Amino acid sequence: MSYDCDLFTIGAGSGGVRASRVAAAMGARVTIADPAPLGGTCVNVGCIPKKLMVYASEFSHAFEDARRFGWTLGAPTFDWSTLKSNRDAEIARLNGIYERILHGSGAELIRGRARLLDAHTVEVETDTGPRSYTAERVLVATGGAPLRPTLPGSGRAWVSDDVFSVDTQPERLLVVGGGYIALEMACIFHGLGTRVTLAHRGTLPLRGFDEDVRFFLAEELRKTGVDLRLNTLVHCLEEGPRGDITALLSHEESIDVDAVLYAIGRRANTAGLGLEAIGVALDARSAIVVDEGYRTNVSSIYALGDVTDRINLTPVAIEEAMVFVHNAFGDGPTRTLDYSNIPSAVFSQPPVATVGLREDEVQDAHIYTSEFRPLKHTISGRSERSFMKLVVHPETQRVLGVHLVGDDSGEIIQGFAVALRVGVTKAQLDASVGLHPTAAEELVTMRERRPSE
Repeated sequence: MSYDCDLFTIGAGSGGVRASRVAAAMGARVTIADPAPLGGTCVNVGCIPKKLMVYASEFSHAFEDARRFGWTLGAPTFDWSTLKSNRDAEIARLNGIYERILHGSGAELIRGRARLLDAHTVEVETDTGPRSYTAERVLVATGGAPLRPTLPGSGRAWVSDDVFSVDTQPERLLVVGGGYIALEMACIFHGLGTRVTLAHRGTLPLRGFDEDVRFFLAEELRKTGVDLRLNTLVHCLEEGPRGDITALLSHEESIDVDAVLYAIGRRANTAGLGLEAIGVALDARSAIVVDEGYRTNVSSIYALGDVTDRINLTPVAIEEAMVFVHNAFGDGPTRTLDYSNIPSAVFSQPPVATVGLREDEVQDAHIYTSEFRPLKHTISGRSERSFMKLVVHPETQRVLGVHLVGDDSGEIIQGFAVALRVGVTKAQLDASVGLHPTAAEELVTMRERRPSE
């Protein structure tokens, strides 16, 4: 059978663009459709604009610290509109790069919302009306979206996507949630001068991370001045006394704020794609179910990235795209992606980075920890501390997990992710000479934690 294209990709985020441009460069006839700015969540309302805002928020601490190092500064002021304008200009530049890359590869870009009509047919709603395409393979890479709250008054709340279009910085902000997005947003706004309350229904933030990391980070967040309220539910949002928002919390408490940001999780973007109608299997959270080759139960339809709700990280989606394209259009043996030892970071303040297994995932693990005051803060006077932890196999002495809290954690963890992938042992770390004075040298000088510790 003859098709209009060899590959039709629905969604122009990190995974969709990578798959489309590489496939097109290999000679495949590729069409990709998306109504939104190119680059998906990461470029537009995620990794990139968020990290730029993290940088902005860190300056407030730097200004304070500088005085103890001999700098004389005037009273610094912050202008939200300047940050927003410069951030948006950078995102627009990246959107343009994505478009040039796609066109340069030979892929056809259609601006519109796509849905499946059958296993080989896609209809795209464009400004000039619907257009239909047939494809040998269809790749769904539509990513995910933040969950919106459903409690009374929830129409007054933001989700993370909304933050990047806000024109005015709130003076008082309630952040609801305990995951990485909630923590990052709370720290960003706090660093920019907003009074932040962070309400989380659990006993500690960052569910799924190592327990020591969770406890340590909670203590450090409180030191910074973030009002962290654990075991706290938000029951409703009402109009406040000054046209602001009154949030009713657990224990009959209430607080008045200028804005409420909900960061309570994300869900795969599968609604409206026509998947159910043609029999594509979805899981209980509406994510697309795929095998190790990213094929759905409908043999011509594939999916990768956050829409499959597995490891929802941009580099993972990109690597999945490379595996998919190799297997679909390349030569050589079938490839699969090894999902072990993938590093992740939380750009809170202080930041968290981790790779490998937690302590509770390794029976009788040997645990090595270090907690210390960074050299910088011996002069700055800040009470911030850093924490590092190694999880080691009790018999082989192979390092199975590295967990960090403190400045530069994200930069440090990448090298240790490589080390774990090649099977580094504690003895090999011990035999390494540390780079002094750095935080990273602590990872090659750790002693084992005693049971009583």
